[in-house]
Amino acid sequence: MEKPSFTIPKVRLNSAAGALVMPVIGLGTSADPLDEVVMKAAVIEGLRLGYRQFDTASKYGSEVPLGEAIDEALGLGIVRSREELFVTSKLWCSDSHADRVVPALKESLRKLGLEYLDLYLVHWPISCKPGPDVHHVDEEDLMPMDFESVWGAMEECQRLGLTKSIGVSNFTCKKLGTILIFATIPPSVNQVEMNPVWQQKKGRTGGPTWSWRTRPSIQEIAEARGKSVAQVCLRWIYEQGATAVVKSFNKGRMRENLGIFDWELSEDELERIGRIPQKRMLPKEKFVSPTGPYKSLDELWDGEF
Repeated sequence: MEKPSFTIPKVRLNSAAGALVMPVIGLGTSADPLDEVVMKAAVIEGLRLGYRQFDTASKYGSEVPLGEAIDEALGLGIVRSREELFVTSKLWCSDSHADRVVPALKESLRKLGLEYLDLYLVHWPISCKPGPDVHHVDEEDLMPMDFESVWGAMEECQRLGLTKSIGVSNFTCKKLGTILIFATIPPSVNQVEMNPVWQQKKGRTGGPTWSWRTRPSIQEIAEARGKSVAQVCLRWIYEQGATAVVKSFNKGRMRENLGIFDWELSEDELERIGRIPQKRMLPKEKFVSPTGPYKSLDELWDGEF
């Protein structure tokens, strides 16, 4: 049994089945284009380093290689059992219909070669007409999501034991509030864009870092601390009480991204980061259409833009 290079803190998820804990930093598997060989090697190396949370989605096309990497790591003894891992996948828009949610999750499990997920998320607060190509959404296929029926089907996924917890992704505070009106199992997670350039001051519930733009204040802090810009950004996210999913298949950067737990930002540094001008970096114009449910970015993001 290989000993991980780092031990990552964990947080407990509300509304989960059992005492479910999630590592505060995970490894993302979204890449365009996706090189499955590179990704599998990165996941195995990530497991050696100490990563135990992995984020995928039907949209990413990475479920099969992630599952293969997990299976190989188990065979090599890098991890003792599936129970050591926290695996998240997501429901794509073409399956965001009440009768397609459970089958979609079962298909994700088939591709991953797993019996259950730890977390299953509604990827975006919009549906589209079902089709064979989940990687492409035409404007004319965009449809309003029936939040109540889709969330009811997500709850059924948890009750069936197909996933230990359920949540949403890219939901605004207003849309999350809509879910909470009728939810019998409230979302455990809202995975959103969050970084020093888009700080989610209105609704901090955790999510991926994706990417960030370097600002002079971040660069100055990094240089003064002898840290990378990425480490400063990830430490800032951790200190906000949020969790992060980072995407790098480079061994050096994967190790570097874990080096954030033995130091902390000063009050002055936090204040400087808090003054950074804000701009959403992933507006997702593709979900805006004159004929769709969201006619503007302001409608998609409910003014959180």
